[in-house]
Amino acid sequence: MRRPADRYDPLAIILHWLIAALILGLMVLGFAMTRPSIDPALQFSLFQWHKSLGMLALLFAVVRFAHSLIRVRVTPVAGMSRLEHLAAKGMHHVLAALAVAVPLAGWMIASVSPLEIPTFAFNLVVIPHLPVPKSDAAEAWWTTAHAALAYATLVLVFLHSGAALYHHYRRHDDVLTRMIGGRRHRIRTSTRESRP
Repeated sequence: MRRPADRYDPLAIILHWLIAALILGLMVLGFAMTRPSIDPALQFSLFQWHKSLGMLALLFAVVRFAHSLIRVRVTPVAGMSRLEHLAAKGMHHVLAALAVAVPLAGWMIASVSPLEIPTFAFNLVVIPHLPVPKSDAAEAWWTTAHAALAYATLVLVFLHSGAALYHHYRRHDDVLTRMIGGRRHRIRTSTRESRP
């Protein structure tokens, strides 16, 4: 049986930051492409980029999930209580689930839409629609679900980022550094530094 690691492996780190960057980029595109005064041609282009990046995010999220099943698990950071560890673990699971659910809901929007607008992934390939019934009601439902899940993700990303920064700058532990491949922190046990 493999022993738990004290740091994330390079693939886990790369996938984490790629998905984070894609989520933020998709949020920006989502706000930009839904402006009421946007030019229709530009809107179509932004929608295609949004769908392309969304499919890429879905691919990375699935790869990250598969990788999490086989990688060596990471030990809890020293100094964290059991409750803090459970909260962090729960947050990671929810964010991982949302990383799959949000783009999947977006794919459902394109699939159930009666307009049947193709998804041109980076203008290279056409992503086929899912085999689901098409209707205006279904499109409206999945659009609402996609938006709700995206906003929930945005809120949790801010909470997750705030917690990581809190641990880095206030607790001075390895919560953040082990996800960026940095040097390990020495946990402070006193407010005063000992001198030789």
